[in-house]
Amino acid sequence: FTFPQLSKHIFVMDSVAKALEEVLTSALPQGCITVGVYEAAKSLNVDPDNVVLCILATDDEDVKDVALQIHFTLIQAFCCENDINILRVNNTRRLAEILGGGGGGKQSGGEPMDLHCVLVTSPHSTSWKDPALSKVNRFCRESRCMDQWVPIINLPER
Repeated sequence: FTFPQLSKHIFVMDSVAKALEEVLTSALPQGCITVGVYEAAKSLNVDPDNVVLCILATDDEDVKDVALQIHFTLIQAFCCENDINILRVNNTRRLAEILGGGGGGKQSGGEPMDLHCVLVTSPHSTSWKDPALSKVNRFCRESRCMDQWVPIINLPER
């Protein structure tokens, strides 16, 4: 990268992170979010055509989790085969804040949410026309054109 290219790249990544946050916050009240590796796998198996985005989230310590990396590889392969856009997010704590509000990523029973895989699905009633989702999907397509099949987004702290 030359300096102007790098600066443009950082700006694009930042605006995509904001768009991703918008997608998640608008999909959540519509019931269009599936959280958890196992739940995501079930949803992908039952209705892959309804999935509009797959988010794989990790923190630094997750890189050493071989079982999680195997799950990620299988989910990525399935998503690629079914033309589902994939993003990698490297801040699970921020993802928990977005999806869980102030609950710190806890489920109703107090158990921590498995945020390693999050699916965004389209509402059954309409085809979802969301400018933020369009921006994220365009970023995924452009990344694939540059042979980056699973682009990584940094969700900035608030």
